[in-house]
Amino acid sequence: MYKVAVFDEEHEKDLENEVNNFLEKIVDEQFVDIKYSVSTSTDDEGEQIYCFSALVLYRN
Repeated sequence: MYKVAVFDEEHEKDLENEVNNFLEKIVDEQFVDIKYSVSTSTDDEGEQIYCFSALVLYRN
């Protein structure tokens, strides 16, 4: 059976740490793929907001 783990952070280094921590908990044979995305928007003051996301596909 396949499962997904979804991660969403405001800073790319935070996302990197979260994904790496998750990958340390599974064995190599469980890993299938990672999908990565970056989104941007602006807040009420016009400041740009980033959203860094990753979806990890793995075998249970």
